Amino acid sequence: MAGNPPKRKVSRSNTRSRRAQWKAEAPTLVKTVENGKVVYSRPHQAKVVTDSQGTELFLEYKGRKVADV
Repeated sequence: MAGNPPKRKVSRSNTRSRRAQWKAEAPTLVKTVENGKVVYSRPHQAKVVTDSQGTELFLEYKGRKVADV
């Protein structure tokens, strides 16, 4: 069973007012310069390191290799 049944009916306006409080927000981005290009990335996430042809090599976080791709 997925929880208890409702104790009383919730009106349509109350339900919609409550749901209206949920808002999507834009992700926070950090502006960095890599190889002369301005790059926007999410903070506290590993970055994919690529070679000159664009081949993905490994994941890097805070200047250290953390995983192979």
